[in-house]
Amino acid sequence: MTGDVSPSPEPTPQSKPQSTPEPTRGDGPEPTRGDGPEPTRADGPADELHALAAAHGVATHYETSGKQRVDIPDDVVASVLALLGPEPAPRSRVGTTASLPEPPRTWGWMIQLYGLRSRDSWSVGDFADLAAFTRWAASTGAGAILVNPLHAVAPVDPLPASPYSPSSRRFVNPLYLRVPDLPEYRAAPPALRAQVDALRPAPARDGLIDYGTAWRAKHAALSLLFPVEEPSTAEPGTDAALRDFATYTALAELHGADWRRWPAALRRPGMAATEAAPVDRVAFHAWLQRRCAEQLAEANRAAAGMAVGIVHDLAVGIDPGGADAWTLQDVVAQGAKVGAPPDAFNQRGQDWGLATWRPDRLAASGYEPYRELLRDIFRHAGGLRVDHVAGLWRLWWVPPGRGPAEGTYVHYDDAAMLGVLVEEATRAGAVVVGEDLGTVEPVVTRTLQERNILGSAVLWFTRDDAGAFLPPAEWPANAVASISTHDLPTAAGFLAGEHVLARAEAGVLGRDVKDEWAAAALERTALLDLLDAEGLTEPDSTDDEIVLAMHRLLKRTPCRIVLASPYDVLGVVRQPNLPGTTDQYPNWRIPLPLPLEELTSDARMQQIADLFNA
Repeated sequence: MTGDVSPSPEPTPQSKPQSTPEPTRGDGPEPTRGDGPEPTRADGPADELHALAAAHGVATHYETSGKQRVDIPDDVVASVLALLGPEPAPRSRVGTTASLPEPPRTWGWMIQLYGLRSRDSWSVGDFADLAAFTRWAASTGAGAILVNPLHAVAPVDPLPASPYSPSSRRFVNPLYLRVPDLPEYRAAPPALRAQVDALRPAPARDGLIDYGTAWRAKHAALSLLFPVEEPSTAEPGTDAALRDFATYTALAELHGADWRRWPAALRRPGMAATEAAPVDRVAFHAWLQRRCAEQLAEANRAAAGMAVGIVHDLAVGIDPGGADAWTLQDVVAQGAKVGAPPDAFNQRGQDWGLATWRPDRLAASGYEPYRELLRDIFRHAGGLRVDHVAGLWRLWWVPPGRGPAEGTYVHYDDAAMLGVLVEEATRAGAVVVGEDLGTVEPVVTRTLQERNILGSAVLWFTRDDAGAFLPPAEWPANAVASISTHDLPTAAGFLAGEHVLARAEAGVLGRDVKDEWAAAALERTALLDLLDAEGLTEPDSTDDEIVLAMHRLLKRTPCRIVLASPYDVLGVVRQPNLPGTTDQYPNWRIPLPLPLEELTSDARMQQIADLFNA
C-alpha cells in the first residue's frame, strides 16, 4: 500500500475490481508451468500435490508486499487443481513477440459516460454525449478520451450500476443508446415519436443516476421503435456470437439472468436453447447491438484526427451467470471466482464474484475467444485500458465453497496473453494501457515497458520507497498520468478529507477514525510540500489553485499521456466509486454537476486544455 489515506485497496463484487493497489501482489517464486517437475518424482503425497500444482501453474505459496511468505493449505491447492483438467496447459506460440509502436505523446480526458449527461440524454449519459464531448475535446487539442467499461450488464431490473461486473465483455450496454438518434425514431410518424418522447424520464430528485428508471424508459421506447421486419438471427451470415448473446438475453427475460438456474436443457447454447428463445426477442436484442455499434462508430468518427481517440476499458472478469459465461462456458473456469488474498485492509481476502478464463481450455482453443473479445472492442476503440493487467500473468482463484482467503494464484501463459493483445492492438492501430497500480511482480512492469504497453501513474500512489510523493521529473515515462482514478478520492475530496468521512460513514475504515484523520492531514501536508517545492503553489493558495497546481504537476511529468478528469476540474468532492461498499455509498451513480453543454463551455475545462496544450 502506498498511502495511508487511500481507500481500501480492493472492493466487493459490486465495486470495480482492481484499479487500486493490491498489497499482496508480491514477487514470490513463480510456479513452474507445463515444463515443470513430473509428479512421479515426488517423495510423498504433499510433494506429489505440489509437483502437480507446479505443472499446472497453481501456486502453493505467495509473498506479500512485505516479502512475507504465505503458504497455501494443501486442501485449497487440491480444490483449485480440481477445477482444471488432468493435463497442464501447454505453452502456446500464438500471438506476436513484437512490441507495439511507440505510443504518442498527448493529453486527454477520463470520463464516466453515465455521468456525462446533456440536456437531450435520458437521465444518463449516452453515445451521443460521448460523441459530442469527443468533438469538443478534439477541437481543444485533446488526443485521448478514456471511458468507463461499456460492457453489457445483466438484463435485470434494476439494471446493475457497476460497469466492472459485466454479463458480456464482447457486447455493449444498450442503456447508452440515444433514442432520438435511431433511424427508426427519425422515420417514425409524429404520433409514434410523441409516444416515445413521453417516456423520457425526469431526473431523479436526489440528483443521482437512477439506472432502473432510465432503463425501463429506454426499454419501453426501444420496444415501440423496434422494426418487426428486422432480420432473424437465424438467417445465413448472422454473426454466431451475436446470435448466442441475443439468445441468452431473450432466455434471461424468461428465466432470470443466471443461466445456471435455468432448466437443464437450456444451460448450454444449442438447438434446445434456440427453440426455447422467442424469435422476436432474439431479433430485438440483436437489433439493439447493431444500433449500439452504429452509435459507437459515430463517436469514433468524432475522434478522427486525435492522436489516440477513444480508449475503452476492459473489465478483469465476467458475471459467472451471465451471457459470456453461458456462451463461452467451455473456456471459462466453472465454479472459480477471482478476487484478492488477505491484506492489511481486507484481512479475510476478497471474492469479487467474477469468473475468468480456464488457462488449459483457453490454450486448447488457440486463444480464439480471447482474440475475438479483443477484436470486438478494438473495432470501436483507438485504445484499450486493461484493468488489473497483472491478471494476464496470474489471478487469485477462490474455489467453490471457500472463503476469499481460501484461494491461490493460478498462472496463465503470459507470452500468449500478451502476444495476442499486442497482435490485435497492432492490427487495429490502437494504444494499450495496463492498470498496474500497487505492488505487482517486476516482470509485469518490465514486460509492459518492453512491449510499449503504457502503465498507470496516479498522483496519490506515485511515491518513493519511503512513501514520499515523487517529484514529477521522476515519474515513469512509459505511463498514463492522472491525479486520481474513479476508485480514489477526487482532487477536492482528497484536500477536504472526504475519503475519510465517506469510509467512516460507510463503516469500511481499516483503523480508528482519529488515526485516519491524522494520516489524511499528513498526506495533505506532504502533497502541499511537493507542490511548493516545485514552485506550483503559494502559502495562501486556495483549494481551487491547489487543484490547478496538481494538473501543472502532471504536465511536468515525462509520462506519454496525461489525463484530466472533469470530476477533479469541477471540484466534485465525492469520488465515483468507494471500494469496499455496496449500498452504503452511491457507487457509479454520481453525475457531473454540469450538463454537457455547460461543461464544454466552462472556463475551468478550457483552462486545463490551455495548460496541457502549452
